[in-house]
Amino acid sequence: MGDISLTGGTVVGLIAGLIVLSVLIVFLYRNYIKKQQDADLSSKYDDGTIENYLISRNKYPEADVLRKTGSFFGYGLATALALTLFAFSWTRYEKPVIIPDDALEYEEEIEVEPPRTAEPPPPPPPPPPPVIEEVPEEEILEEDEPIFEDTEIEADDVVEELPVVEDAPPPPPPPPPPPPVEEEIFKVVEQMPRFPGCEDMGGSDKEKEECAKGKMLEYIYKNLKYPAIARENGVEGMAVIQFVVEKDGSVAGANIVRDPGAGTGAAALKIVEAMNNMGSKWTPGKQRGRPVKVQYTLPVKFKLEG
Repeated sequence: MGDISLTGGTVVGLIAGLIVLSVLIVFLYRNYIKKQQDADLSSKYDDGTIENYLISRNKYPEADVLRKTGSFFGYGLATALALTLFAFSWTRYEKPVIIPDDALEYEEEIEVEPPRTAEPPPPPPPPPPPVIEEVPEEEILEEDEPIFEDTEIEADDVVEELPVVEDAPPPPPPPPPPPPVEEEIFKVVEQMPRFPGCEDMGGSDKEKEECAKGKMLEYIYKNLKYPAIARENGVEGMAVIQFVVEKDGSVAGANIVRDPGAGTGAAALKIVEAMNNMGSKWTPGKQRGRPVKVQYTLPVKFKLEG
């Protein structure tokens, strides 16, 4: 007997059928017993067919509710077996992931449009030059004239020599701290970063890279939600997201490079930022055998199903 695969709707329908069948059997058997009880059984057995009513299980065999015990027990076993079979045959089918053709192909040179800003206001006009007014000579006061004092020294005057205080030279200022060294972010390295899921497989780095691309596309288009406004307006196109794969495999600095509009760019950015919430991180890129930061450009295609 081959494997039986049943969908959730089929299992629910079969269980409902068993319940209805069980209720129907109980209802029919109750009606049968009631009809036997309503019949005139006393006149039927007045001829002495049942010798001792006291030692018999029931007064009348037709009204014995336990004589079908074996049949009901077998039906119960069959029902339990059927329910077990339905439970083991219940198969949940995952929704197929539709990956657009050439999903990772895009133009190498991507022009980044700078954000549009408002034009600065014009500079204010220069202030007017000051006006110089000539003051008449009559208004010059005598007290403004310079006073000359006699600074001559006589022979009898004693000149006190002031002590010479030698001030120690101030200590030299400390050297300025060296500027922080920013780690270089590479665009192309010897071993490019890889999406998780293929590191345990055998094969070369090239084979692992191809496997990682497939896993990444499966992750993106399985979790990508087409914005409702874009679907209603028929917006299609390619959103391009750039991010940096850190040396520990985490994703940082994700930003939208190209946005078709109608929320598609934000939806693609959300998928990339959610990569940090996965169970495993990226395999970082390596240059000369050591992990480095690598900038990764990811195109995400939005295409409506026909």
